[in-house]
Amino acid sequence: MTTIGEALVHALEAREVEVVFGIPGVHTVELYRGLAGSAIRHVTARHEQGAGFMADGYARVSGKPGVAFVITGPGLTNCLTPMAQARADSVPMLVISGVNARATLGRQLGHLHELPDQRGMTALVARSSTRIEAEAGLMPALDHAFELFAHARGGPVHIEIPTDVMKLDHGAGARAPVPGQAPIPETEAIAAAARSLASAGKVVILAGGGAKHSDATLTALAERLDAPVIQTANARGLMHRHPLCVPASPCLEAVRDLIRDADVVLALGTEFGPTEYDMYQAGGVPEFRGLVRVDVSADQLARHPASHALRGKVEAVLPLLLDALGNRVASAAGAQRAESARAAARAEIGGAMRAQVDLLDTIRTAVPDAILVGDSTQPVYAGNLYYDHDRPGGWFNAATGYGALGYAIPAAIGAALADPGARVICITGDGGAQFTLPELMTAVDEKLPILFIIWNNHAYGEIASAMAEAGVTVIGCDPTPPDFGHIAAACAMPFQRCAMTPTALAEALKHAEVLTGPAMIEIVMD
Repeated sequence: MTTIGEALVHALEAREVEVVFGIPGVHTVELYRGLAGSAIRHVTARHEQGAGFMADGYARVSGKPGVAFVITGPGLTNCLTPMAQARADSVPMLVISGVNARATLGRQLGHLHELPDQRGMTALVARSSTRIEAEAGLMPALDHAFELFAHARGGPVHIEIPTDVMKLDHGAGARAPVPGQAPIPETEAIAAAARSLASAGKVVILAGGGAKHSDATLTALAERLDAPVIQTANARGLMHRHPLCVPASPCLEAVRDLIRDADVVLALGTEFGPTEYDMYQAGGVPEFRGLVRVDVSADQLARHPASHALRGKVEAVLPLLLDALGNRVASAAGAQRAESARAAARAEIGGAMRAQVDLLDTIRTAVPDAILVGDSTQPVYAGNLYYDHDRPGGWFNAATGYGALGYAIPAAIGAALADPGARVICITGDGGAQFTLPELMTAVDEKLPILFIIWNNHAYGEIASAMAEAGVTVIGCDPTPPDFGHIAAACAMPFQRCAMTPTALAEALKHAEVLTGPAMIEIVMD
């Protein structure tokens, strides 16, 4: 007999799932019956929020969905925050939860971990939420989830299995996944968009997170169009140090001027969210003249009228656009326009932010080609405004979109598991770190060579600044941080403390150059 719980694990193996994050509980015991005998690696988090953020970091680096097993009730509600962050950033995440036995659902009889309507609650956050009621429902639910991951906008998908269903005989066992069909624009739509781009005097490209797997093709297209490439935070690392690269937020006035000056704007995998395009509430999202938009989501394409809307994944559509452009070589002083925008944007962010960007540059120089995972903390805010990373997909954080604190430590763990050969650096503040400090021990258990950098200003500094600027008396923004040296010692983790200067940080990074396990550096502000 193969139970539904065991068939689920076999089906995940068939879909190339290699890691599952979670915490076992009495409502998921039958899922672990199949997991123990599989090739899937189980990583035990210290809290279901940590498991969800680990799945997020794993997905961003691997390109495959991150998977979490959580119990019904509090396990799932603890995971809702990571699911919301994943939805905001289009990160593929599969959350598989238990739920109480079918006969008890909706009756509110006071069963352990009972919710009035668990699936209804989760459906408000997830792209899809499905309950497996019987053997016949398992494979269609998984096919639907992985179809969304492969051919739609990323985000969390939830599948719940009642405890009495997990034990049932699956009968047929697992079968091969059913492949879906990726959306591809019509040939004439591609040709029309290419004609618009070819006839423009000045083109600007907006690269969002959907473009992060297209570095080489994006570079070729930008050179063909002689177009500056403005990167949102989730696109940083593309076209590092290229003359056409503008690694600056489109909320900056210097970058908005570059956009306004364009005859045609080509937007690639970006949703035009205000945390990227209007962070300072400067009058809304800027006007995009002659907009050509590429996005896998039909809903996204419908939200902003475009002259040409091309539905498909950026990595599939860009080669088609490049071919349709032919051998056109533009001459629109693109490199000069990009250089002017870079200089003006860096000046615009101010001295305090530039000092923090200098620290990021120090990290990049000392540890090239690293994955930098950030929390909502001042150096990360600065980097999101202006920072040129050197690895596509190697700069991501939770400081835009949903903006969940506590993201960086567990997400860095997921990133390290997704690419064991990469150097992973976690940047978190003393406030945000305290949300998920226990997950440090997961990094210890898994022997992951992650460098945890704690930016310690003894405050929720960004919030304190916002309160002061609004004329509100600053309260609640100075929680006492722990002694991070003692925290590191308790985790048997090497530890250094340094001042907030590039020289001091560079020296500290030398000692952390060769890691066989996790280590910590605390940067202390005066």
